[in-house]
Amino acid sequence: MSSRTEDMRKRMLKRKKERERMEKVNHRRLFYSEEERHGFDRIPSYDFGPDEGSHPLFKKEVFLFKILASACLVLIVAILFRSPSDKAETAQNYIKQTMVQEFQFAAVSDWYENQFGKPLALLPVKNKGEGDSEAVDRHNQYALPASGRILEDFGDNGQRIMIETGKGAGVEAMNEGLVHFVGIKDGFGKTVIVQHADKSETWYGNLDGIEVTLYEYISKGSKVGTAMDSEDGAKGSFYFAIKKGDDFINPVQVIKFE
Repeated sequence: MSSRTEDMRKRMLKRKKERERMEKVNHRRLFYSEEERHGFDRIPSYDFGPDEGSHPLFKKEVFLFKILASACLVLIVAILFRSPSDKAETAQNYIKQTMVQEFQFAAVSDWYENQFGKPLALLPVKNKGEGDSEAVDRHNQYALPASGRILEDFGDNGQRIMIETGKGAGVEAMNEGLVHFVGIKDGFGKTVIVQHADKSETWYGNLDGIEVTLYEYISKGSKVGTAMDSEDGAKGSFYFAIKKGDDFINPVQVIKFE
């Protein structure tokens, strides 16, 4: 009698487990059918247990490989700079030159824009026709940094010219580009350096005030600062320079001044 009761209890327990399993399957099918009914694919699940794999957007093996590769690269560079051989000296010079060379952010940004367009998620949307006028404007004459006359020629120092302006006059960017430096430069005073897409730089020195921030992308004609007032306070002046590569060029060859 007891064995028969035990057998019935096992059968009831088995039926209960089977019924619970079928309810879970039906619930899952109902969940997917509601999504597919509206034209959506089934939502994939990335909930894994500790031993069921990893998230598809983050692979631990790749992350550890990158760390190991970076450590090996640092170690190789350290060994090169410790080695006295001539071959190592050639590699050392190349590494030094690469580390001190300024990265051309503006040139890369211009290339990316020409290839793929402006990053829509980062830049505000322009009205139709505004982008076209800007593209045409790039080929026009460069903008004058400020209205005035030249007080100091390029030949006087081989780096810059000095432009006389009105008191408190604004100094504008010659062309669009990335603000690469904001601070004090020897021989220029308070200075703003703008890096352009053609890999040139324009320097605006002897400024009384600065209106831009570091790594800000500015357009042609944007105000970068104000000219420094003269000693008598009647006029203002600022330094202007154009640098290509390691050399300064005469701005008069690029811009027609009044």
